[in-house]
Amino acid sequence: MAPTLMELPGSLLTEILLRLPEPEDLARASAACPAFRRLATDASFLRRFRRLHAPRFLAFIDLDGFQPALPPHPAAPAARALASAADFSFSFLPSHCRWIPMDIRDGRVLLGRDHGKDARPPICRELAVCDPLHRRYVLLPPVPDALVASAERPPPVLRGPSDEPLLLPLSENDQAAEGTATAFTVISMVHCETKLAPFVFSSSTGQWRAAAPMLWSAMPVSPMDPAYLRRHHAYGCFYWDSTNIKRKELLVLNIQRMEFSIAELPSSGWGTLGVAIVEAGQGRLGLFGIRDGTAGGSKHDLCYSVRHNKGKNSGQWQMVKTFSLGPEGLHYLKAATERCVLLICSEAPRLVGLSMVMPDLLEYISVDVKKLQLERVCVKPFGKSLSRTRIYAHFPPSLSSPTI
Repeated sequence: MAPTLMELPGSLLTEILLRLPEPEDLARASAACPAFRRLATDASFLRRFRRLHAPRFLAFIDLDGFQPALPPHPAAPAARALASAADFSFSFLPSHCRWIPMDIRDGRVLLGRDHGKDARPPICRELAVCDPLHRRYVLLPPVPDALVASAERPPPVLRGPSDEPLLLPLSENDQAAEGTATAFTVISMVHCETKLAPFVFSSSTGQWRAAAPMLWSAMPVSPMDPAYLRRHHAYGCFYWDSTNIKRKELLVLNIQRMEFSIAELPSSGWGTLGVAIVEAGQGRLGLFGIRDGTAGGSKHDLCYSVRHNKGKNSGQWQMVKTFSLGPEGLHYLKAATERCVLLICSEAPRLVGLSMVMPDLLEYISVDVKKLQLERVCVKPFGKSLSRTRIYAHFPPSLSSPTI
């Protein structure tokens, strides 16, 4: 008689569960019996499962609040469950100030205190990392005065696109050392007169430390350049793309070495409507960009290219797929995670008299790197869409860790 599933060796059962196509399937399997649940909730197993199944798009957050994916988007059921179970108004945090989402990683949100119109805001913003699903949070301690004083005096007042703090994912080695996937690291950048001073907070130590400063004179371009607005993360590096149509490059920050560099974009007639860096798999970088007709054409195309990292074509970008967006309206790459991008489509702004009238409604569309399909997320009023937008992508609520 053939062995039952319960009699399979643990290693074989692990390989079977790892190959379940969706996180919901793993959640249902974990409810079958205690043995399945022990395996499905093991930290090392979950790390392997996450490597094989990239977190999918669930929602996005801007200053208008939490915007879940709506039907017919395939993530709509999970997004609806998340929206009903979580608190994305962050009402469980101390109410002495207003909190603004600064970054999102692995289902957690990095919040920064809104200092409004303070005449002299602090050099280092007050920060908190929270788990909206389980309404838990960690208030980061202030950066010690001794570390701030080591940056430079008089106090730095310069601000730039890299001024926003960064919430980092832990490497596999770090996660294994911690024994948990709940740890986190935050980097806060301080812009000084002659250098950029990074301060690093680790949840494992609960303390800030100073990283090696980076001199402005040693950088290829200044991260204070306002043209560098959009930020993306892939393979341990952060990328800022430029809205300057003449600047065909990306500003890159290598987190391990804490060094800035420049990466060239493929010469494909990119306009000012945004590019996005993603992880294409096997260590390769993927690039989404919009060709907006500035090279003489009239139609808008969303293009996806992959950069080779091996062989004689190493370093070269190869076009993989092109999506026709049509000639009418406005198309804009708004945000990106490691494996998906968020696109805005709307009617073109209208000039009425001397004023520019923006469209009433915006259509948000997600594109997953694996499926390479345009999927409608929602339609929302223009509102505060010009604010920074962050994608919320993680596993469904039933697999979320109970703590951060």
